[in-house]
Amino acid sequence: MRSGRYIGVMSGTSLDGVDVVLAAIDPQMVAQQASYCHPMPLALRQEILAVSQGQSLTLSRLGQLDTRLGRLFAEAVQALIEREGLEKEDIAAIGCHGQTVWHEPLGDAPNTLQIGDNNQIAALTGITVVGDFRRRDMALGGQGAPLVPAFHQAVLMHPEERRMVLNIGGIANLSLLLPGQPVGGYDTGPGNMLLDAWIWRHQGQPYDRDGAWGSSGQVVYPLLQQMLADPWFALAAPKSTGREYFNPAWIDRQLVNFPGLPPQDVQATLVELTASTIAQQVMLSGGCERLLVCGGGGKNPLLMARLKALLPGIEVNATDEVGIRGDDMEALAFAWLACRTLSSQPGNLPSVTGAREASVIGAIFPANVQRCR
Repeated sequence: MRSGRYIGVMSGTSLDGVDVVLAAIDPQMVAQQASYCHPMPLALRQEILAVSQGQSLTLSRLGQLDTRLGRLFAEAVQALIEREGLEKEDIAAIGCHGQTVWHEPLGDAPNTLQIGDNNQIAALTGITVVGDFRRRDMALGGQGAPLVPAFHQAVLMHPEERRMVLNIGGIANLSLLLPGQPVGGYDTGPGNMLLDAWIWRHQGQPYDRDGAWGSSGQVVYPLLQQMLADPWFALAAPKSTGREYFNPAWIDRQLVNFPGLPPQDVQATLVELTASTIAQQVMLSGGCERLLVCGGGGKNPLLMARLKALLPGIEVNATDEVGIRGDDMEALAFAWLACRTLSSQPGNLPSVTGAREASVIGAIFPANVQRCR
């Protein structure tokens, strides 16, 4: 691998900020050195949410969002570099996943769209950028996601212990790190996405801090059973999803037969939906000895308590306890994937995505260079 310092940039489905991570990477190690969460302007967040939920828009508006988000990513990178007293020459490359606004892995013409123009990032920072990670895998017949299990394998695989890594972002996904078996991984369904949307509608808050509002409600089990009957949950892996499927309109359809429910009861039921679908997939995948949790959902005590109750006999820990801060996991993964791309090494796992073969993934946007004389 091409050793050096890399920066990873990740703006997840929760849209709660831009995570930026600095790491030193070589063939033997990935050493995180710094991290930073850059705020996302509320107006930009709302525009992206509207697009992700299928609101119609002009190509001009989509192009402007792409540019504005690229500039925001560049701003976030610059803030980290300045805070750490570095120069652009100290950074080998930036790995930027971009903001997913649409992901449609099935059908006659599978497609995915991440915005946040990498050309803007390269031009404004003067650093090489690697982005557009998903589409090569999809061109090879894969889902294009999740991509982080390859990183989990590299840094968290244990020779004997049966482990799974659970990322609870807007969508929840599992990485199966089971000794003697190919690495597996797939989305289990909604993570924080529906919880955040519901509390925003009723409380004007971006998320349920400490799970307090959900804890004040009661699970409505007939509603939960109806939600669990959604055919997406019965799909076999590989599978992936996003806001284009699980969104406020999905909640509203579920509530048609349950008028007048207290909103906090709906929130409690949505927590149980996330916990139940995760626990079900853990057990259907053969179970494990340790479930390592990262992502924003790991900070929700109610959700974590329900996971532990639904998975008796499995040790449920934060990835922080094995040396990787949960908030930084995905950004760190894309720094690592950028290094893989520049080293001409595969970044996808066919056993996870369903692609026909392993491949170098990602497109390279070179830094500005002086013209040769």
